Amino acid sequence: QVQLVESGGGLVLAGGSLRLSCDADGRTFNDYDMGWFRQAAGKEREFVAAVSRSPENTYYADSVKGRFAISRDSTKNTVFLRIENLKPEDTAVYYCAVAETIAAMKRGEYDYWGQGTQVTVSS
Repeated sequence: QVQLVESGGGLVLAGGSLRLSCDADGRTFNDYDMGWFRQAAGKEREFVAAVSRSPENTYYADSVKGRFAISRDSTKNTVFLRIENLKPEDTAVYYCAVAETIAAMKRGEYDYWGQGTQVTVSS
């Protein structure tokens, strides 16, 4: 059973920053590409960022390039999402997810995902 546990969300002012974390078990971390998607209230899921297993290439949605940074720490089986210059439109539940390929992740075809962490940005 794949387990993904997100943390780090919260309420922040516009212009602030957050670092989201996703803890995964070791098998998951080694067997899947990992990433994040978000879902705002009343909207569809939106791919945000992903990082491949090896090499650790990163991929971003155009809407977040330059403000979001994804990374993975193999010593901790953790994936991070650093978000800078937060905007009200970033308000959403952020989910950590895994997929067999980056292409699948970009299409929204996730194999597993966590419970999500709420990010709320006030103006």
